[in-house]
Amino acid sequence: MWQLYQFPLCPFSRKVRLLLSEKGVAYELVRENPWEQREEFERLNPALRTPVLTNTERNIVLIDSRAICEYFEETVDKAPMINGTAVNRAEIRRLVALFDETFHDAVTGPLLDEKMRKRLVYRQPPDAKVIRNTMRLANEHLDYIDFLLDHRPWLAGSQMSLADLAAAAQISVADYLGGIDWSHHEQSRGWYSVFKSRPSFRPLLSERMDVIQPPGHYADVNA
Repeated sequence: MWQLYQFPLCPFSRKVRLLLSEKGVAYELVRENPWEQREEFERLNPALRTPVLTNTERNIVLIDSRAICEYFEETVDKAPMINGTAVNRAEIRRLVALFDETFHDAVTGPLLDEKMRKRLVYRQPPDAKVIRNTMRLANEHLDYIDFLLDHRPWLAGSQMSLADLAAAAQISVADYLGGIDWSHHEQSRGWYSVFKSRPSFRPLLSERMDVIQPPGHYADVNA
């Protein structure tokens, strides 16, 4: 059995969870708070980052969400998530990098720092200026998602792909932390509502991060 080391608001773990569920791969969750720097976890991943996926029966340890997703793309035929022509696959990978790197660095990461780590680890209040700037940048990203969806049924083309999973994973964490304003983004909100109604996404909507509660619309598939 696969075991996924993660914490509820890790966007990269969420991406892996979505992919595993879409592909029908069974796994168990192992709660891991990387900031606690447990020696056992450091032996698995010296970088002390989630996700880490292990299978003790097969002596496999997989680290880094993109590496994990690529592994299952190569080993599980069901529900391909890097699909289509070479050009299509390049576009999928471009958008995965956009959300894993640019969106995370501008939006999800700062929100996690301000609204999760400061509260749980440092016992400090969030910086309102940082949050306002983060929400402004999130709005710009939603503008781009709206643009993509004006020309495609899914972010990277005609089919759901890893680009959609990566985007939904990051956005779901930002939304949990109150960093998304859906006003004037009907295309993005419609696309995200479709995701929220998928069986692979429902477990994410039901989880909570310690004392941090999401806004009322977070788990509403119609919101």
